[in-house]
Amino acid sequence: MDHELCAQDALRCKLCGVTGVLLYCDLCQEHMCKLCVGEHISDESKDHKVVPFKKRGCTLKCQKHCSKICDLYCEQCDIPICTLCVSAKEHKTHDVVDILNRLESKKHELEKDLDELEKFIYPTYQKISSTIPVQKADLKKHSKKLTITIDRHGENLHREIDLKIQFMKSDLEEMNSKYLRVLTNQEDEIQRTISEITQKIADLKKLMSTNDVSLFSAYKSRNEEFGRFPPKLSATLPRFTPQKINKEEIYSLMGSLSALTIAEEEYDYMANSPGSEFFSANKPLIDEPRIITDIKTEYGGSNGLRSVSCLNDENIWTCGCDKIMRLLNLKGEIVKSIQTKSGNDPKDIAVTSARDLVYIDYHDKTVNIMKDAQIQEHIRLAGWSPLSVCSSPSGDILVIMRSDDKTQARSVRYSGSTERQIAQFNDNGEPLYSSGYIKYIKENKNLDICVSDQEAGAVVVVNEIGKLRFTYTGPISGNKKSFTPVGLSTDSQSRILIGDGDNHYIHILDQDGQFLRSIDNCHLHAIWGLCVGPKGTVFVAEFRSGKIKEIQYCV
Repeated sequence: MDHELCAQDALRCKLCGVTGVLLYCDLCQEHMCKLCVGEHISDESKDHKVVPFKKRGCTLKCQKHCSKICDLYCEQCDIPICTLCVSAKEHKTHDVVDILNRLESKKHELEKDLDELEKFIYPTYQKISSTIPVQKADLKKHSKKLTITIDRHGENLHREIDLKIQFMKSDLEEMNSKYLRVLTNQEDEIQRTISEITQKIADLKKLMSTNDVSLFSAYKSRNEEFGRFPPKLSATLPRFTPQKINKEEIYSLMGSLSALTIAEEEYDYMANSPGSEFFSANKPLIDEPRIITDIKTEYGGSNGLRSVSCLNDENIWTCGCDKIMRLLNLKGEIVKSIQTKSGNDPKDIAVTSARDLVYIDYHDKTVNIMKDAQIQEHIRLAGWSPLSVCSSPSGDILVIMRSDDKTQARSVRYSGSTERQIAQFNDNGEPLYSSGYIKYIKENKNLDICVSDQEAGAVVVVNEIGKLRFTYTGPISGNKKSFTPVGLSTDSQSRILIGDGDNHYIHILDQDGQFLRSIDNCHLHAIWGLCVGPKGTVFVAEFRSGKIKEIQYCV
């Protein structure tokens, strides 16, 4: 066994071999006991620096002054230095500390790094790594499900085409049979007449060979009858005119796949609070939500503030009861403003994953996107008017709308400008939404579609295929007015935040519709639009005052 690699109580003195070594020469890199120190340093051909064993390795010879030991440390240059270095030109004005103190400080930093690596960073990587097999399994399951759906749709199309071909063949057979019957009847009539003519010819030849007056007297000519020849049948036979195959039309019948969008999001480990050492992907709610930014805008009064949507950490898009949409910074200063294409006021706005502004025009029945400072009509509705819009991370556009006769409402998912999914009725055929005018829509992180329905006094949540998950009608309380949901938003934890217009506070639900808490201590009035921003704070638009309040409600 190599004694020098054993624990300290097993180390042996290099000179006498006894165990229990307590000292170490940093320059010679040798262990020794107290009794042998004198003998070790008696070798004057070498420099020596004997230190307690626990402090071994802290002695270093100066690179510039070889005869000197580095007892000091330059904070600015971040290097060990000796006493001669202190007076050197490059270190004269620098902060210099004792190297042992610096070593202790550095060890403390290393301990913190080690602690963070062991307790948070490494487990977080393990946690992230463990989600990938789940994502792979989900991908496989989703792909299999989607393949079955595509195959089934293809089979239905084939069935319809085969049925149409069968109908056409049946019609052809019927027409063939009809014409064949006519031809056969004429053929039979002609053959009968030919037989009669043949017999007549034979009778005439026989009559010509006799002089019997009685036979001549009995003869009646049928030539006039036989001379009325049968009509010539001329038929226009059926023809098949194949429709030119239009691939685009076939593809449109087949439907479409939405594009795969892979978004890279920064893993969320923001500091829990000042002084916290570690970060957490989970963001628990705090006991006392607080306003951290109070933004005054040009909205308010008759030009009420309807919606707010975050562009990034520093800028937010807004719209109200005029035709101008404004991009504001957090001081309330206008960064950019744009007028709607039609001159109507925008009913709602959203920001896409590509950072483009989307707005809906209720009166014009359109969904519009601003790209490169140009407004483009994205979707035009027929028979329906849009009430609210949101954009999903996948790039889809979700719209809640009501019919022009104001009797029905539905939510529709668009991939590009193509309808991909409609949610309108529950499994019992009953309407999911009222026909009221004030509604907001948002897609949750778990792909649920959340709609606030003020007239129904409810928030209706359906899953990604449009099946009803739950309806929230407010917490049980005898001291509050009826639940009047307006704007709503969702956060990174799939929590749902709902503005309650009459009660002037915000409901916070978990993803399954369980009430968690309310934000009722921030002096909110006439709440309308909500938007959870990139930092995990919620921006609240007040309709009458025109103010936007940024509230911290979670860690």
